[in-house]
Amino acid sequence: MTETTSGPARGSRAKGGKAKSGLRIERVHTTPGVHPYDEVNWERRDVVMTNWRDGSINFEQRGVEFPDFWSVNAVNIVTSKYFRGAVGTPQRESSLKQLIDRVVKTYRAAGEEHGYFDSPADAEIFEHELAYAVLHQIFAFNSPVWFNVGTKQPQQVSACFILSVDDSMESILDWYKEEGMIFKGGSGAGLNLSRIRSSKELLSSGGNASGPVSFMRGADASAGTIKSGGATRRAAKMVVLDVDHPDVEAFIDTKVKEEEKIRALRDAGFDMDLGGDDIASVQYQNANNSVRVNDEFMKAVESGSNFALRARMTGEVVEEVDAKKLFHKMAEAAHVCADPGIQYDDTINRWHTSPETGRITASNPCSEYMHLDNSSCNLASLNLMKFLRDDDQGNQSFDAERFAKVTELVITAMDISICFADFPTEKIGETTRAFRQLGIGYANLGALLMATGHAYDSDGGRALAGSITSLMTGTSYKRSAELAAVVGPYEGYARNAEAHRGVMKQHSDANDAAPRTDDLDSPVWAAATEAWQDVQRLGKKNGFRNAQASVLAPTGTIGLMMDCDTTGVEPDLALVKFKKLVGGGSMQIVNNTVPKALKRLGYQPEQVEAIVEHIAEHGNVVDAPGLKPEHYEVFDCAMGERSISPMGHVRMMAAAQPFLSGAISKTVNMPASSTVEDVEEIYLQGWKLGTKALAVYVENSKVGQPLSAKAKEEKKAEAPEPEKVVEYRPVRRRLPKGRPGITTSFTVGGAEGYMTANSYPDDGLGEVFLKMSKQGSTLAGMMDAFSIAVSVGLQYGVPLETYVSKFTNMRFEPAGMTDDTDVRMAQSIVDYIFRRLALDFLPFETRSALGIHSAAERQRHLETGSYEATEDEFDADALAQSAPKAEHAASAEEAKDSKDEQRTATEPEAAAPAPREAHNSTELMEMQLGLNADAPLCFSCGTKMRRAGSCYLCEGCGSTSGCS
Repeated sequence: MTETTSGPARGSRAKGGKAKSGLRIERVHTTPGVHPYDEVNWERRDVVMTNWRDGSINFEQRGVEFPDFWSVNAVNIVTSKYFRGAVGTPQRESSLKQLIDRVVKTYRAAGEEHGYFDSPADAEIFEHELAYAVLHQIFAFNSPVWFNVGTKQPQQVSACFILSVDDSMESILDWYKEEGMIFKGGSGAGLNLSRIRSSKELLSSGGNASGPVSFMRGADASAGTIKSGGATRRAAKMVVLDVDHPDVEAFIDTKVKEEEKIRALRDAGFDMDLGGDDIASVQYQNANNSVRVNDEFMKAVESGSNFALRARMTGEVVEEVDAKKLFHKMAEAAHVCADPGIQYDDTINRWHTSPETGRITASNPCSEYMHLDNSSCNLASLNLMKFLRDDDQGNQSFDAERFAKVTELVITAMDISICFADFPTEKIGETTRAFRQLGIGYANLGALLMATGHAYDSDGGRALAGSITSLMTGTSYKRSAELAAVVGPYEGYARNAEAHRGVMKQHSDANDAAPRTDDLDSPVWAAATEAWQDVQRLGKKNGFRNAQASVLAPTGTIGLMMDCDTTGVEPDLALVKFKKLVGGGSMQIVNNTVPKALKRLGYQPEQVEAIVEHIAEHGNVVDAPGLKPEHYEVFDCAMGERSISPMGHVRMMAAAQPFLSGAISKTVNMPASSTVEDVEEIYLQGWKLGTKALAVYVENSKVGQPLSAKAKEEKKAEAPEPEKVVEYRPVRRRLPKGRPGITTSFTVGGAEGYMTANSYPDDGLGEVFLKMSKQGSTLAGMMDAFSIAVSVGLQYGVPLETYVSKFTNMRFEPAGMTDDTDVRMAQSIVDYIFRRLALDFLPFETRSALGIHSAAERQRHLETGSYEATEDEFDADALAQSAPKAEHAASAEEAKDSKDEQRTATEPEAAAPAPREAHNSTELMEMQLGLNADAPLCFSCGTKMRRAGSCYLCEGCGSTSGCS
């Protein structure tokens, strides 16, 4: 994307940097003389966000300006989270243009000031390309950038921090203060407590030490009282303890004992549901805990030998424990309450670019950033779905060239931000400026894999993920070496040059050894190989500008900003998601990746339509009409009837890990049937496969469960007085002698038939007759009897929608293709009949709730995002649906024929109004799949959050429990 040219020095240089002129920036997306803002359609929208529990308004700003292709959710979150200025004042931002300009122009100015660009023209191209990429949701910086850059407040750009604490009261109190300031600024922090002497050691005064676990209580209480960034998110923190610390067993037990407390208090009548009034009494709930294990310990686990716990001050052996028993205790605790996670110390430090300065001892709260103590990392994530290309023949490819160019652009911007950034402590500022750690990553991997027909747990899926990760990191370090030629390498590079180049060689070797599987990943691997060759060549010549380049973060709020279906490296949560509509309301919708995947797998439009309708109805692909069982795995999700196996998650992490500077924020989901031994196996395989850290979550393992306010009220309400029982008997309402009707001919799987549907003069279906072409057959006789039974039921008042809900999706032969453009596939004659009756006699709202739409409605939704008809289309619909009440059925058939001429087969997107009880995709998934996602309720809007990496995200308002 850029070149460097020789010339006179200008701007500031890092110590030891060579005097070179700046970068030449190439246009990728933009046009000379045209601003990116002028190439999109803008519209004004009203943002009103309410708490579903009591209907109160959480946030309101009307008339905000956004591109017309941004979703309601993305607009709401960016407006409420990232716009600066007091609401209702002229100073308040009201347009996405203002937000982007505030950030992008600040980056450009700093780049010019510090000598990054070869000319003002290059600086302008940089500004326009960066603005275009944000505008079109190609990438996003982490939240602190949008909060702070270009404002009068401290311009903190980093989301992730690692602190340190020593064995002194002064250091411990500094830890409390520094952590609190980081939380207040909207970020998260982690640290290793292993320097603090254990409770089994003596103080210099002769008394017993308190041990690190006791000091965790104070820090946890502090974190629980701080809402970060002005109620932007809860405090997020990570606490790490080395496996050879004498207090490691007490550390492992901290949350297990609290779970027991929850049970006891719940049984005593206290409100211990997540978000309940009494849950605040539970300790250690504001941190993720991890045990840092080394190779010595893991080998002792394998061999069944003892392992030494050592004094902090002297290194002497305090106690020897059975390594297998300690490992089992870790797994047992994680099985009960998801903590502690595990971090593999020797693996982490084998990939450390700066070991001469110090070891890596801890991580940020979500476990993706791992570098020196008292350091920070600013994050940015690329939206992988923006680089998936479809040609005219329907072939797919990943645009590796454009992906690499955007990566270069983003890395350049991220490094520029360190030049002007503020930091919460002086020590963190010094370390970050000296090592310039960056954390580029991506989101939407799960969606990309599904859209390309790859199962998440497959060789092809892992190969594609690995190739993209390798290209991203290789390109990032290539750009880092180019920046070093322009503005100098990082200050700590000279001391660590040999180790840094050694790690680059490890990345390159892993790239060369990785398997290539198909036409999608092979070109990406080739581009990555070329990038790593450049890294080694340029790095040897110039050094590197950044000690760290890449991580895989949870991409919580910024993932919603980019309208991503999946976060970070995670798979899809479920196939059906919750979507807010412009002007209010919501619907449940089958993910857009599903029809793309089916097309990639070779299914025809009619088959795609039928499969998508099945998913809309059932939430999964099991028994979907026409779908081959060998393709089921492509649609496996994090939860549900076909959920990805725990080892599938670990194998995906292992596929990406060799190509990352840092680590991966990821939780391994495990079914409720998982055992402690299953957790042990996951932790053991994570070490063997080379991951840096793991966390597990066993479904329904947590005691506290979120309850809505309504549920709590019902729970507390007293039983009502018994009412007098009154028996009502239905009365049959027969049709008159003369009755309006409509006759429809149909073919299902080669079987021909006719359906006559008669209605009451004052509206309402009252009679159905079914005749099959082969008179005298068993099928014809059964259809005669069935139609009489349905007709009598209708006349006794059974609603048509009841029949539709019961008989649609019933499977038996004959089944298959039909000659009806509205119902292209039927699982049986009965399935077809009641879909046709629903389309002819039920109002839109009723059948939409049942997932039944006409071909025109599905086409309209693809084009406009709405099922609502235009005025002309509404007239045709009304005519078609009212025709059975007319004297002649011909008018209905004519109206229907005129509509059929306008219909074309397309990739469908089945949808229905979301159930009233669901307020986001997590709650929708719970209702549809009958599962309970053990996630906290959002403190801002009251809806249930969902996992994003090893943290939580509220897709309703964008609040997170993490740090991105």
